[in-house]
Amino acid sequence: MNSYERYIATIKKEPVDFLPRVPILMQYAAEHIGSNYAAFAADYRVLVEANLRCREDFGFDQVSAISDPYRESEGFGANVMYAKNHAPFCEQTLLADITDLSPLTENPDPYYCERMRDRLMAVRSFKEYLGGECSILGWVEGAAAEAADLRGVQDFFMDIILNAEAACALMELTVKTGIRFALAQLAEGADTIGIGDAIASQMSADMYRELVWPYEKRMVDAIHAQGGLVKLHICGNTTHILPHVAELGVDIFDVDHMVDPKVARATLGSDVVIAGRVDPVQCVLNGTPQTIRAEVLESYAALGDPHMVGAGCEIPAGTPLVNLKALCEPVAP
Repeated sequence: MNSYERYIATIKKEPVDFLPRVPILMQYAAEHIGSNYAAFAADYRVLVEANLRCREDFGFDQVSAISDPYRESEGFGANVMYAKNHAPFCEQTLLADITDLSPLTENPDPYYCERMRDRLMAVRSFKEYLGGECSILGWVEGAAAEAADLRGVQDFFMDIILNAEAACALMELTVKTGIRFALAQLAEGADTIGIGDAIASQMSADMYRELVWPYEKRMVDAIHAQGGLVKLHICGNTTHILPHVAELGVDIFDVDHMVDPKVARATLGSDVVIAGRVDPVQCVLNGTPQTIRAEVLESYAALGDPHMVGAGCEIPAGTPLVNLKALCEPVAP
């Protein structure tokens, strides 16, 4: 089987030769080719080269256009700064007042906004290089995560407590842009769209269900309607929101290391592919090939099928080559 066949068969619950390997690589990938995070996030050609080289060297089954959370933010008008050794950032949030959304660019077009278009070019390049050989993962921010990027995390949490109506008005704008961006990536050749909504793990289950879940559901349904697959990434301890995640209908859910694997599987059921769960710092960065291999097998034994191998979040910069190779060693189902 090639990587794409292995990936799709896993989602369809069909037999595979071994489990797909889907690590999340950003700064690590940039440095692996002698580049840096700033170039990786600013120039799709660096991102593409880094992914292709890492796929060649480590043998994983999916390339990804993920780089940082501020693609859509730039489209809305934010000033994104680049740093050599860590993710891009905004010097100041774009929205000073949750009741005044006028600073936001209206309906940003992914093909005309510099950083959104750069991601589209990455997906297009992956398609040209790989065809149907490997899964291509596009990426968007979830409505809540993007709202927090525009407003600031602390202020957004206060907004949803004190002025939920205004917070939802902001998320109404971000979900529309997220869907538009996701569909453009599908059109360029992505087979799967990752939705990053890490802020959701910091909310109560009731708050998540009432205020965030409906926007995630709209994204999931829109992507599915265009024939795409959906991977939801919420790092951190998601145990308390898993019952609601189970009702989204996502194809793949990333589970972080602090979530009990048996609880995750029992709650999400057998229709959702569970990816990740290996501790990216204590195990992948600081472990040994032997301990990593043991953790992968232990986690898989507890999670069961369908499963894709990876860490609970991004592979840290500085991870020894032998450790990432150990994470990506084939595991028979």
